[in-house]
Amino acid sequence: MRKVRKQDEVVVIAGRDRGKRGEVLDVVSEDKLLVSGINLVKKHSRANPVNNDPGGIKDIEAPIAVSNVALVNPETDKADRVGIREEDGKRVRYFKSTNTLVDEDV
Repeated sequence: MRKVRKQDEVVVIAGRDRGKRGEVLDVVSEDKLLVSGINLVKKHSRANPVNNDPGGIKDIEAPIAVSNVALVNPETDKADRVGIREEDGKRVRYFKSTNTLVDEDV
């Protein structure tokens, strides 16, 4: 089980985008994430008339390391560490500061 999943709200705790918030768009690998609006890089693309793509320089999200983000605790509205424990035979994620579950609907 991963501590950070798709559609989680995270805050960047290290790097040039420190302090910014975004939603996890995709988990690229075990230690890399794509976060909306975070780690934007310039991508040069050639025009493609078949796809009606004008080309040019575009801003795209590049992967960011999982160690550089933390989940946002909705109770405190701050970054929080996440732990994993077993409840009723299922593994669940919980916030370490408040000891509440991340996914309350589980």
